[in-house]
Amino acid sequence: MNSDEPQTNPQQPEKQSAALTPNAQIPEASEYVKGHTPSENLAGVISAEDGAVSAEKASAPEAIEPLPELKLKDLEPTAPKVEASQSVDEEDTVTDLSQTVAELKRQERDLREKIAALQQNQTQLISEQLAKSQALVERMLEEGLKELEQRKQALEISVEQLERRRERIRAEMRTSFAGVSQELAIRVQGFKDYLVGSLEDLVSTAEELELSPAPQQLQPIAPEEQPINSRANAPQFAKQEFQEQTRQIRQILDQYRNLPDYYGPAWQLRRTFEPIHAERVSNWFFSQGGRGSIKTMGSRLQNILIASATISVLRTIYAERLRTLVLANTPERLGEWRRGLQDCLGISR
Repeated sequence: MNSDEPQTNPQQPEKQSAALTPNAQIPEASEYVKGHTPSENLAGVISAEDGAVSAEKASAPEAIEPLPELKLKDLEPTAPKVEASQSVDEEDTVTDLSQTVAELKRQERDLREKIAALQQNQTQLISEQLAKSQALVERMLEEGLKELEQRKQALEISVEQLERRRERIRAEMRTSFAGVSQELAIRVQGFKDYLVGSLEDLVSTAEELELSPAPQQLQPIAPEEQPINSRANAPQFAKQEFQEQTRQIRQILDQYRNLPDYYGPAWQLRRTFEPIHAERVSNWFFSQGGRGSIKTMGSRLQNILIASATISVLRTIYAERLRTLVLANTPERLGEWRRGLQDCLGISR
């Protein structure tokens, strides 16, 4: 209703209800709707609205005119339209739901395919990583085994070399001066100490004895001393005119090398004399002229053997005129040289 229309009387609703009472008995909607088309239904609705508007306009102090009678046949065409729209909406809803379900199924299928592909890729990657790790471990094991085999072979070679060296040293000790001298020194060292102590005790006891004075002996007449030709007895090893001394030296060295005498007289070599030792001594006599030093043999016992042979040859040639001087930087080495010379030459302290 418009705002400029006059306000109706408060008793207007009562009049309207009174006007509508003749049509109180309205048939059912189904009966009313039957037989009407949508156009007729629309016309009926419009006429109803016009009647309502006219009723409002006539709501003045005058009495409200009664509305035209509504018939069931005017309402029947609206029912098929409502049913059709509802069916269309239901079909659209069903179609949308079907499409949604189909889309969800398609997405589910795609997701399952992706999951399967990812699982397959994961399995393949794990297999490749395991294969690489296994290959790496096998390669490391092979390299480690190869290195161990090489070390084993090197150790075996070293052990064989050491065993051969041990056998060679044992054979040398059994047959050469080093072994014989060391063995004899070990065997007789204790006995020598005992003998030295006993002799010292014997000397001290003899000095304490009171002996009767010895009978006076006639002094022997000293023979005339003959002048010694120092020039003739001087070492002349490098000169060719002293063939006799050269022959004598070679003969002594051959005797020491071929016919060793382990129980010979004092100042004679009592050890095994090898060709290499004889070569060093001959070189010192004939090449160096009895001067200078002799090249070391790498072993103190071997050096003592060569020095003993040289001293023995010089003692044979010069007898009592030979004086031997041993120099050492420590008392221990001097003692070793003294004991070695005593063993090789059969001399006392």
